[in-house]
Amino acid sequence: MSGDHHHHTHAITRGSNERRLWVTLALTAGFMVTEVIGGLLTHSLALISDAAHMFTDAAALAVSLAALRVAKRAADRKRTFGYYRFEILAAAFNASALFLVAGYILYEAYRRFLAPPEIQSLGMLVVASVGLVINLIGMWLLRAGSETSLNVKGAYLEVWSDMLGSVGVIIAAIVIHLTDWGWVDPLVAVLIGLWVLPRTWTLLKESLNVLLEGVPQGLELDAIERELLAIPGVAAVHDLHVWALSSGKNSLTTHLVMESPSFAERDVLRAASEMLGLRFGITHTTVQVESEQCAQAHHDDRTSHFPPSH
Repeated sequence: MSGDHHHHTHAITRGSNERRLWVTLALTAGFMVTEVIGGLLTHSLALISDAAHMFTDAAALAVSLAALRVAKRAADRKRTFGYYRFEILAAAFNASALFLVAGYILYEAYRRFLAPPEIQSLGMLVVASVGLVINLIGMWLLRAGSETSLNVKGAYLEVWSDMLGSVGVIIAAIVIHLTDWGWVDPLVAVLIGLWVLPRTWTLLKESLNVLLEGVPQGLELDAIERELLAIPGVAAVHDLHVWALSSGKNSLTTHLVMESPSFAERDVLRAASEMLGLRFGITHTTVQVESEQCAQAHHDDRTSHFPPSH
């Protein structure tokens, strides 16, 4: 019953994320055209930088929506775990796209520093202000989903970076209007790019960790092993593996060695399953219980081991 409730809650979360992504995509794509035109008419690189982020936002949101739809497909004979991992591929794509955009903006800013164009600050201010409102709405829509899905987190980070970009463009427009310092425009564009890169790198690292089947963020293998060893009847733990299929869908496999035949395997398995779910939130587990003799034979046959932790 608890498993059905877990899957039902997960489905509701996915449906909510999808609706919010659709609304954010409509707002972002609708304003992107306006911002591109505004950037060209006002000769503002900061606006074009923000428009470029808007473009990647629209593309990223579209990919995120596609990922959510693909992830809904049931497991089959070729994809026994289903298509959840597609969400992580989308998150990695979003991070890679942001790196490319940041590189373009830095290059264009260098050119603008050498030959700064005349900038229409008032038009720049109006367009950036509208962009700020759009970005704040998008952030509000995606914030909750970003805490449970790397895919939505990637879209949220891009909208968040656009919000910062809009703030930077507004400040640049005011400064240029008051002082006529045209170099402020490419400077703000560079700052936008540099501000986004560390967060983009974090998203890329998290995505790659899932793709490489690393231990999910927030979990420690040593802590899990200690809790398993604390279960009455468990003498040793080996072949412990923890990984994530997608955001919030962690899996675990392990072998537990019994202290003596007097302990019931069923009780040990139930205790392990309950502990892993309550203590670490891991509900998809495969636990094999062994006698000490079987475990020793298995240990002797192994050709590789985890290095000891320090």
